[in-house]
Amino acid sequence: MAMHNPYIFTLRAMRPVTFGKQCFRHLHKQVPAAAIPSPTPFVPDVQTFLTLIGRGMNKHASKLPSWDKLFSISSSELKELGIEPASQRRYLLRKREKFRQGIYGPGGDLQHVINGVAQLRIVEIPKEPTDVAKSNKSEYHPDYSANSSPGMRKVIVNLPPDAKEFIHNPSQPPKIIAHMKVYHGNTIRGPFLQPIKGTKGSAALFELKEGMWEDRLGVKVDGGERRRAEFYCMYHRHLFTTGSLKKKKKKKKKKKKKKKKKKKKKKKKKKKKKKKRIIDSG
Repeated sequence: MAMHNPYIFTLRAMRPVTFGKQCFRHLHKQVPAAAIPSPTPFVPDVQTFLTLIGRGMNKHASKLPSWDKLFSISSSELKELGIEPASQRRYLLRKREKFRQGIYGPGGDLQHVINGVAQLRIVEIPKEPTDVAKSNKSEYHPDYSANSSPGMRKVIVNLPPDAKEFIHNPSQPPKIIAHMKVYHGNTIRGPFLQPIKGTKGSAALFELKEGMWEDRLGVKVDGGERRRAEFYCMYHRHLFTTGSLKKKKKKKKKKKKKKKKKKKKKKKKKKKKKKKRIIDSG
């Protein structure tokens, strides 16, 4: 009875499978196109988006006439439009994908923006029932604090630049603003903030500027220059650390010299005494 080799079946199963070009085209057509996100109050058009991401991308705004064009154009089409080098195209596509996924930089989630300027202010609003229940249960965290009134909590709200008061609507609680925090209960902390005079840091303006969402590039330094700089730092560090050592060495040398002089004097005295003894005995 003939024995079958089991490895033959595995090798047959591992044979490469070939697909035709038409099959690949058919699969490519079935892939749904990525959704085009809607503009936000802080990023209403292409010019603003390119200004925010920095790296001089706003000079290409005329090549991307519409919002839909910006979020549907491919890398090869960007190359045809003259957006060079390839790193710039990759950067634009990466920032575009982040915006599509709702990953914004500072200010991207602001709702009340006029001509690229928004106001942020710290206000007191009533605590939610869940927060009140937690504070009542805790013995160490009662329903009040040094910086806020009893039953109230402080939050950062977004207002139009000219607004001076905030009217709380319980049905629409204020949303948490990304990248901004309440510091010590009275001041706003966050990037690109311009404090409003007379508010002691409790209110600030947030103004659109170029490169606010830019991914900063590192500075490339030539190897020789870098080595020279490292040697320069090491040399000066050596001087700084060995300065005190040099002083100590000088002191030691002085002490040694003094000791040698004392020894010489003692030897001379001993010789003189010996001579006197010899003379006296003779």
